[in-house]
Amino acid sequence: MENGRDHHHHHHHGEGEERKSHHPDKVKANLISRLNRIEGQVRGVKGLIEKDTYCDDVLNQISSIQSALNGVGKLLLEHHMKSCIIERIQEGDAEVIDELLVTVNKLMK
Repeated sequence: MENGRDHHHHHHHGEGEERKSHHPDKVKANLISRLNRIEGQVRGVKGLIEKDTYCDDVLNQISSIQSALNGVGKLLLEHHMKSCIIERIQEGDAEVIDELLVTVNKLMK
């Protein structure tokens, strides 16, 4: 291996292997319950639109869905940074920072 820093390659992703994340079950359950709630809210909004509800009410619903989604995004991001990112930086893979920045920019559109 080049530059001899490969004494402990615990890369759990070989070439062309898909990256997977390992969410602790607690985190996973939390994310799924949040997403279920969001799903319910989205369905609710469809219902409101079908019933010709006053736009302002619909918009308020949408903004609360958006902040709920941001909450999920922040949780995922935090988990991602504490596990995957730290690991890759320790492996000497600094490109992960650029990847992260691109992702953060997408999140904050």
